[in-house]
Amino acid sequence: MTKLDELQNDIHNVIIVGSGPAGHTAAIYTARACLNPIMFEGEMAAGVAAGGQLTTTTEVENFPGFPTGISGPELMMNMRQQSENCGTKIFTKTVDKIDFDSHPYTVHIKEKQFKAKTIIIATGATAKRLGIDGEKTFWQKGISACAVCDGALPMFRDQHLVVIGGGDTACEEANFLSKYASKVSLLVRRDELRASKVMQERTQNNEKIEICWNTEAQEAIGDTTLKQLRVLNNKTNTESVIDIRGLFYGIGHEPNTNFLNESITTDDTGYIVVKEPGSTQTNLEGVFACGDVQDKLYRQAITAAGSGCMAAMDAEHYLSSLS
Repeated sequence: MTKLDELQNDIHNVIIVGSGPAGHTAAIYTARACLNPIMFEGEMAAGVAAGGQLTTTTEVENFPGFPTGISGPELMMNMRQQSENCGTKIFTKTVDKIDFDSHPYTVHIKEKQFKAKTIIIATGATAKRLGIDGEKTFWQKGISACAVCDGALPMFRDQHLVVIGGGDTACEEANFLSKYASKVSLLVRRDELRASKVMQERTQNNEKIEICWNTEAQEAIGDTTLKQLRVLNNKTNTESVIDIRGLFYGIGHEPNTNFLNESITTDDTGYIVVKEPGSTQTNLEGVFACGDVQDKLYRQAITAAGSGCMAAMDAEHYLSSLS
């Protein structure tokens, strides 16, 4: 087994930062292209285990190739094993920073430094949480941050579900869940929605959606799974408890880009900007971004995996141009 210290004196073709579906797909493709990739998968980076958001998901029913579904952790373990089988060297280390001032680029992990001709950034985005009482207890036991991922699960069908948020994401999730739920309550802490006009109209015209204005979640209650939600009307200062079976956060995600120190161009919410659609090229030559760290629209495992393939091929083409 290769030791980390042995890699410091070499200039590597590819270093992959991150280990979700995007990172592992990039690893598989670059390894099969004989580029000998190195992956730093992170050690509870952004508070999430190596493997990314799917490690916090119970059942995954919409990833092709698994007709009866598969658990999120098992899917990521399979991807990791496949990456290793193809020849990727994986280390459970979190990257502190990357020096982009000169090429090859230098990846810093504490006092260690690793040089690479290309960098693939696949650090993902972390769903924002509210931190209410009971949240940790019932996370993925009735509480989720992805309606598209989890909303169609049997435990949520024909049940009263709650979505929190007032923007486009929350409205989209409420409308999506209305296809499966008996009722969807949308909790909005203000007396108006922040969503686009079209999305507001669609939500307000959906007979299955009840909009609860000036309402904030206070506590998730249940036994083995979520059963109730204690809420506060911040206008009347009154509390009530409602019976529900699912709580979905629609309050946004935080892209994991802080370690880049503004060297890579990002948008106003921190997502990495790629040069053009259909590309993973960032503003720096030889630096590519894939998965949720540059995708704030789809945020699905399968789209992340697809962009990981793109990043690998872009990196391979770039390396060929250096010959």
